[in-house]
Amino acid sequence: MTLRPAAGLWIALVSAATFGVSGPFAKSLLEIGWSPGAAVGLRIGGAAVVLLIPVLMALRGRWSTMRGNALTVAIYGTTAIALCQLFYFNAVQRMSVGVSLLLEYLAPVLLVGFLWLRSRNAPHALTIIGSVTAILGLLLVLDLTGDARLDPVGVLFGLAAAVCLVVFFLMSARVDESLPPIVMAGGGMVVASITILVLGLTNVMPFRFVFSDVELAGQTYSWIVPVAVLVLVATVAAYVTGILAAQRLGSKVASFVALTEVMFAVLAAWLILGELPGAVQLLGGLLIVAGVVCVRLDELRSTPDDDAALDQPHTVEPLLRP
Repeated sequence: MTLRPAAGLWIALVSAATFGVSGPFAKSLLEIGWSPGAAVGLRIGGAAVVLLIPVLMALRGRWSTMRGNALTVAIYGTTAIALCQLFYFNAVQRMSVGVSLLLEYLAPVLLVGFLWLRSRNAPHALTIIGSVTAILGLLLVLDLTGDARLDPVGVLFGLAAAVCLVVFFLMSARVDESLPPIVMAGGGMVVASITILVLGLTNVMPFRFVFSDVELAGQTYSWIVPVAVLVLVATVAAYVTGILAAQRLGSKVASFVALTEVMFAVLAAWLILGELPGAVQLLGGLLIVAGVVCVRLDELRSTPDDDAALDQPHTVEPLLRP
């Protein structure tokens, strides 16, 4: 498949935007009494049901490909989807959302470090500048000068979520091209649903549902509205486009473009919950964009041998080797 970087950037932005709306809509459910486990479980379980028929259609004549990638899909669903959300919500329970989100979005920096160690080639100066700039932008967007507090266990959960996010970008970029992205996403959702069901039944991630109206953008809506958005937009569309973007851009660039999710989340919170972003947050958004541009420019001017080998699709075995 011919890679189209420009199209990949647009797809990555769509993925970031769809992921970004999950926070405000999930918050509307949590405010009426839903547990994080219930919100995550219905979000992923619903996505698995929605993707079931398209996945079966895409697999016609390709079941051998699915069997060959079974381990990849299993690790992707368990780690990149289920555990990532579990660790993030556990971090949120112990710290502010801002600190938890910042820790999770250290993933691009961890990814640059991982690729550095694995390839034994130091990142170019422009990538380092982009990394620092993007993290500074995150600090401003999240506005951590408010009620932020640190909890040691919460920090560990946040860092664990960041590691899971690294796995998402790495495995999305390395999936066998003969396996359609919708199959990767749908199969991952099924595995993640089973994982979360087990966690719920064992009370590690308890389920609590409340079927009453929610407040969105100053209006009252049925609880079905945020659930539908979480399933169809923030999960199905987000993960499928995320895999497509990582395949076209490579794991490093895709992970940095995904930082714009924070900007989209701030915008969505303003429109849906009335939380207006301040001037400092807008400045942070500009820094994130500047960091993404730096990394993208560095990627474009890199020699073919610098990063290409790391971002070519292959089986999960090389990915797991130290």
